[in-house]
Amino acid sequence: MTNIEDAAEEATEELKPKTLKQKIWNIAKLLLKIGITTVLLIWVFNKVDFNAVKYRLLHPQYWWMYVIAIICFFLSMIVSAWRLLSFFRSIGLNLNPKYNLRLYFLGMFYNILLPGGIGGDGYKMYLINKTYKVPVKRLFWAVMFDRLSGLWIIGLLAVTLSFFIPQLAAYTWMAAGIFAGGSLIYYFVIHKFFKDYTRYFFQAHAKALVLQLLQLGTVLCIILSQPDFYHAGFKGTFPPYLLSFLLSGFAILIPTAGGAGAREAFFTALSKVFPINADIGVLIATSFYLISVFVALSGLYYMIKPSRLQADLPAKNNLENDIV
Repeated sequence: MTNIEDAAEEATEELKPKTLKQKIWNIAKLLLKIGITTVLLIWVFNKVDFNAVKYRLLHPQYWWMYVIAIICFFLSMIVSAWRLLSFFRSIGLNLNPKYNLRLYFLGMFYNILLPGGIGGDGYKMYLINKTYKVPVKRLFWAVMFDRLSGLWIIGLLAVTLSFFIPQLAAYTWMAAGIFAGGSLIYYFVIHKFFKDYTRYFFQAHAKALVLQLLQLGTVLCIILSQPDFYHAGFKGTFPPYLLSFLLSGFAILIPTAGGAGAREAFFTALSKVFPINADIGVLIATSFYLISVFVALSGLYYMIKPSRLQADLPAKNNLENDIV
């Protein structure tokens, strides 16, 4: 897939009877993702101590911190679905909030646990297009700006965290200036050329901030589950790990099996740039992935019982304006 619009078209094709050629292509894509994931994990565990990461993962001193981490991540997904709803409402699409949340978790399940099948964003757009007759292009841009709002907040938090990392002191103000200039351009472009999507612009970005803070809270809980991180064994401070986590979000650009191995590879590579311990970084990435898998399992319910997905769907399109 080259973009989210392609994902919707792919979802439509996936739900049609497949030819032998299409089946072979889908298998080839899945095998490619599994292959990339395998290569990344082999590379990572050639750089870090696998047994050390395994021990910390299976023997956290404060196991209950993982419970709080799961809650933080789950809440971040609710806020993420709520943020997307802001962009849908900007184009007059009033999805039932419960239906929107169920769609979100179903899409998350497709993305993480069915990496060789339909893309989660594509499937959501397919269902909304089928039910509400909203053009895929309109949905595509709503999802795209939802992602861009998250990217902007990541930039804001990354620049903020850089002020607390001495190794980046020489570049912090330059980064802040570039971010400020980029923000002005971003605001101008979206208001000049995509005004229909800006009705809840500041509200959506505030939600994006809450989302990222909750995910950073998830990371902090993972670290706090093992006190020696910040006593004898924790040689750095929190900001380098939090910044590395934010930057590892770009791992979604790597075609892996549900994202496995990608964040781990980013943390391992960034340990050569930032003052972080690679073992700790891989533990954070692996724990975060497992937490996301656990939460994504909630989407399985709506796959098994699709009638529950539609339970609160309005009988007819509930649109503020005609969507063309």
